[in-house]
Amino acid sequence: MNFHPDLKNQIWRVINFVIFLAVIYYAGGKKLFTFFPGRSKEIESELNDLAARRENAEQKLADVEKSIANLEEERAKLIEQAKAQGEALKSEIIAKAETAAELIKQQARVSAEQEAKLALEEIKAELAEQVTEAAEAMIRKKLKAEDHKALINDSLTRVVLN
Repeated sequence: MNFHPDLKNQIWRVINFVIFLAVIYYAGGKKLFTFFPGRSKEIESELNDLAARRENAEQKLADVEKSIANLEEERAKLIEQAKAQGEALKSEIIAKAETAAELIKQQARVSAEQEAKLALEEIKAELAEQVTEAAEAMIRKKLKAEDHKALINDSLTRVVLN
């Protein structure tokens, strides 16, 4: 047989490769065949795990989107509650202010009445003083010494007898 030199070289390479495969199979072929199915199962398990994690992430994303949608409603509720509390507080403050104003008015009335009574009593006292002075002056002009002594004796007699 007369082969072309390149063909001969190719044949030796194929024979060499077949021998190499036989040695590898003999040395670790069983391990190699068990490795690939095991690796295949490992990859399948990882893919299943990744799919489960993806579903979990999608669920969390849906929950977050739902809570974001509910956030607007919650914000509106909080604003409404704050307004209601503000109105209640406003009403309470106004009621307290009206009560305080009424109390101040009442105290002012009482104070004015007391001052009026005090001023009236001062006027009465002053008037009594002036009347007494005028009566005393009139009596001095009209009363003589004997009449004066008779009045004093009469007054002393009344005081002693009572």
